[in-house]
Amino acid sequence: MNAVPSPAQASLSDTHPLNLLAPQRRIQGISAVLLPFDAAGFVDFDALAAHVARTVAAGIVPAVNMDTGYVHLIGDATRRQVLAVARQAAGPAAGQPFGGLVAGACVVDEEAAAFDEAAYAAELAMIAEVEATPVIFPSWGLTSGDDAVVVERLTQLAHHTPQFIGFELAKAFHPAGRVLSLDAYQQLMAIPNCLGAKHSSLSRRLEWDRLAVRNRIRPEFRVFTGNDLAIDMVRYGSDWLLGLSTAWPEAFALRDRWWEAADRRCDELDDALQALGDFAFRWPVPAYKHSMAQFLALRGLIGCDATHPRSLPRPESDREILAGLRDRIEAAMAATPESP
Repeated sequence: MNAVPSPAQASLSDTHPLNLLAPQRRIQGISAVLLPFDAAGFVDFDALAAHVARTVAAGIVPAVNMDTGYVHLIGDATRRQVLAVARQAAGPAAGQPFGGLVAGACVVDEEAAAFDEAAYAAELAMIAEVEATPVIFPSWGLTSGDDAVVVERLTQLAHHTPQFIGFELAKAFHPAGRVLSLDAYQQLMAIPNCLGAKHSSLSRRLEWDRLAVRNRIRPEFRVFTGNDLAIDMVRYGSDWLLGLSTAWPEAFALRDRWWEAADRRCDELDDALQALGDFAFRWPVPAYKHSMAQFLALRGLIGCDATHPRSLPRPESDREILAGLRDRIEAAMAATPESP
């Protein structure tokens, strides 16, 4: 349900956020699930299964082997085991959006490496075995060269999978990240089995531009915001695929339901979740994974806040601030509705 634009809105460009507002829209959420570790430094697969199951129970599609799952730091054997555990925890694929499970297709290479189509094809085949929908991760080989070359490589990869989600990633997250020009983004949208693309530039302006193009050219294409510093981009027509949501998928699901129902409690819950995002995704951005582990441990949902040994840490003093943010989100979720 879209609001009727005012005369002032009607005079604005289609990229202006006032003309992009989409009140009471049903939002599609995908949560990039944290890969938990135990105190001995091993992956805690039981905690992973429980977290995937909680995410599904909240009505959110889980995504594994993403940046939040240390996909660049774990090998294929671990990725394969993560996929098997997540598929079991998520339940059958039939009838579920995106098969009920999304997974990163990641090729780890080095700067100046050549594009390795065969390696990506193997990753896509591994994801297909569990009937999940792949997100094609950037690599040095994939993102080198001009935009036309990058889109051509993605078109080649599209032949190896029934459907996929593209991925624009700022270098703040990974040095091999790439954000396409708007013209190249339109070419990505033209790939028929590309269902959408995760946009992680951390720029509202770039995301608004993509939403306007999507609305004109291919309305069913999903722009998945990856902007953990502006999670309210869903108000303008984005869906979401966020690492922040792993902290509390039920809270994100509730916010989305309240938005669809025009329930004004949505605003304060969104603000509380954004406060967590602003704190967890401060510089250096990749250390947010430790923030998420700390937060889940504070909630009693994982045994400890250990992370991958090659992942950047946060200070122990963060726990006190995270505890206050936890209480704020909890209070916003428990708010009573306003009187008519």
